[in-house]
Amino acid sequence: METRDWVRDGLRAVGAGVLAIVLAVVNIPLFLLFVVTLVLTPVLGVGVVLLPLVTALIRARAQLTRRMGASFGVPIRPPYRSPPSPGGPVARYRWIVTDPATWRDAAWLLPGAVAGLVFGVLSLVIPLYGIEGIVLLPLWIWLGTGLYGYGFIWPIQSVADGLLSLPQGALILAIGIAVAPYLRRADARVARFFLDPTSNAELRTRVTRLAETRADTVDAQAAELRRIERDLHDGAQARLVSLGMTIGLAEEMVLRDPDTARRLLAEAREVSSTALVELRHLVRGIHPPVLAERGLDGAIRALALNLPIPVTVDSDVTGRLPTPVESAAYFAVAEALANVTRHSGATFAYVSIHRPGDLLRMEVGDDGHGGADPAAGTGLRGIERRLAAFDGTMALSSPPGGPTIVTMELPCALSSPKTSLSSGTG
Repeated sequence: METRDWVRDGLRAVGAGVLAIVLAVVNIPLFLLFVVTLVLTPVLGVGVVLLPLVTALIRARAQLTRRMGASFGVPIRPPYRSPPSPGGPVARYRWIVTDPATWRDAAWLLPGAVAGLVFGVLSLVIPLYGIEGIVLLPLWIWLGTGLYGYGFIWPIQSVADGLLSLPQGALILAIGIAVAPYLRRADARVARFFLDPTSNAELRTRVTRLAETRADTVDAQAAELRRIERDLHDGAQARLVSLGMTIGLAEEMVLRDPDTARRLLAEAREVSSTALVELRHLVRGIHPPVLAERGLDGAIRALALNLPIPVTVDSDVTGRLPTPVESAAYFAVAEALANVTRHSGATFAYVSIHRPGDLLRMEVGDDGHGGADPAAGTGLRGIERRLAAFDGTMALSSPPGGPTIVTMELPCALSSPKTSLSSGTG
């Protein structure tokens, strides 16, 4: 690590330590408010109204600690359950008091205040003591304002002794800056001990998420089946019916009017070609042949070549993935690229696909005008549902003015690392 990197990280940690001191002080009135609202609950139901407000403040405070911990490499997962919908004040109160995360947050407030004060003060005092040795103490000694000890020199008997505080101060300042990130991580680990979800809470959250994703998957599959049925009915089926009628008329005209029969057969040939094209499009929408033949890498590259704007593809996935995961990843990237061409106004896009461990990470970005919103019906919700069926996630960054970056992750494992891009076997 370069010198400027650890100095920058250390100074950032010192600043976070100052913020931690302030936030630690905030924990105390929050804890008192929580206790008071619990006591006031039997008094005319005051707590039913106040407890959700106080809990919201406590959770916002805990979430800030989670973000600070993540910024220093100590992730703390939020364990909160989904609120009741719809529900009145009593239902919301019941949801809060029965959520174990509420009590874990409350139990963390006082220990978190102590840890925040201790580690925050240490991360601030050590660098300040170093600055004292570099700047203040030699100045005070030089001006004759008093003789007192610093560092390893006690007492200071002369100006020369006072000036020896300079290298000591520089060393202490460097130690303080270097140690500050570790103090922040120690504070975050204390918070994680209290705020991270327990195994039971994590299991409940996972069960809830699986139930939601299963419902979404069933709805998506039903919608997909209806789309296929509609496309078959309105497209290929209608043309095949027309084809049969045309061939029947041609059979009747073969002996009486051969020219008309030939014309009808020519029309039948055109209809059959059109129906075949529609069937190919339909099959491609279900599972593209290029995906089966060349795998995810080759299919994405082929998709990028057919878009109206330049798209670069960077991929290190050369083996075959499990078929359902491969299909979900392909259609997620395809939908993201379709959004780029339809809505972003971009002149350039890129796709990045990598596989760190058993996780498939895909990123689609563009230089468009930004402002993408999953609630605006741009297909992003469909991507979320498709990925959620495999415990995958999607993150969106699209500030006004761009750029837009869609990051998607899917748990997966290669079925055969030896599979070539031209092989359809696993």
